[in-house]
Amino acid sequence: MGAVASRRRALRSEAMSSVAAKVRAARAFGEYLSQSHPENRNGADHLLADACSGHDGSPEMQPAPQNKRRLSLISNGRYEGSLPEEAASGKPADDVPIRTWFPKENLFSFQTATTTMQAISNFRKHLRMVGSRRVKAQTFAERRERSFSRSWSDPTPMKADTSHDSRDSSDLQSSHCTLGEAFEDLDWEAEKGLEAVACDTEGFVPPKVMLISSKVPKAEYIPTIIRRDDPAIIPILYDHEHATFEDILEEIEKKLNIYHKGAKIWKMLIFCQGGPGHLYLLKNKVATFAKVEKEEDMIHFWKRLSRLMSKVNPEPNVIHVMGCYVLGNPNGEKLFQNLRTLMTPYRVIFESPLELSAQGKQMIETYFDFRLYRLWKSRQHSKLLDFEDVL
Repeated sequence: MGAVASRRRALRSEAMSSVAAKVRAARAFGEYLSQSHPENRNGADHLLADACSGHDGSPEMQPAPQNKRRLSLISNGRYEGSLPEEAASGKPADDVPIRTWFPKENLFSFQTATTTMQAISNFRKHLRMVGSRRVKAQTFAERRERSFSRSWSDPTPMKADTSHDSRDSSDLQSSHCTLGEAFEDLDWEAEKGLEAVACDTEGFVPPKVMLISSKVPKAEYIPTIIRRDDPAIIPILYDHEHATFEDILEEIEKKLNIYHKGAKIWKMLIFCQGGPGHLYLLKNKVATFAKVEKEEDMIHFWKRLSRLMSKVNPEPNVIHVMGCYVLGNPNGEKLFQNLRTLMTPYRVIFESPLELSAQGKQMIETYFDFRLYRLWKSRQHSKLLDFEDVL
């Protein structure tokens, strides 16, 4: 009897271990099924119930609730019966057959079983794929480690004389600079030739670009007061609040190509707000002599703008600044000087004369109908009369 009891305990312990392993596997598969196929979540729950039912001895299982409805008994060909008497009698700009039972409403349908089997197949493929990736990653890591060790195991040759190397390095650097300058010269000459061919047409008039900030009061009326006898004036009104430097450059290029394919700027007017020593170009973008040397987007804007200036103009290209007294202190002249340097090798000069001076009047008449400009200026800050009614 002692040996039989010991054998029974061993079998019971083995069964409990097997049940625990099945439960863990069912739970892992259930998590995978819920994540990859949310529609099969109920099937995963049934699968877990299948692994857990009938094994009350497992330490990981909770006892199933009693069901007072009649149960289907699948054993020895008997159906719709109660438990046999042997089980009830208490016998061990051992001679009781194994019975499997479920409540009727919990039986898998054919469709659920088919979907579950497909999910099991996918889960196995997933495990094989993960294992394959781990093997490949491990193989690659080992191969890289061997390559790294082998490269560092080779002896490193020592330099006999470093003076020649330093001299060669300096010669290489100087030759590189010379080649770079040569390529820039070739680009310059090529672009100059293309512009010359594009402008060598009868009746061509060099374009004048007006860059107008919406921050200027009544800026929307400025395009209506330009010189009507000069078709070369190209007004561009940009949104001070939302536009970017890239937006402005793209608009200038587009308007130039519409005016004349391949044409470049000969004269330009930047009409924006600002003050002594600074230009308020865009929201949170103020051009000062220090910022045009440090801020990358500011540097990029002026360099790109310089490439839109003419190379065939016999005189330096002019950029006029209106709407603010930028030369009111020495920082304004420093700003213009830094911009000229930044736009080299293009020949560009900056001018911002007072509007009441003779130079200011000449600047105004370059772009505007002087009579309409004075009328616009007198109504610029007026709220009593709309300028459109005056026109």
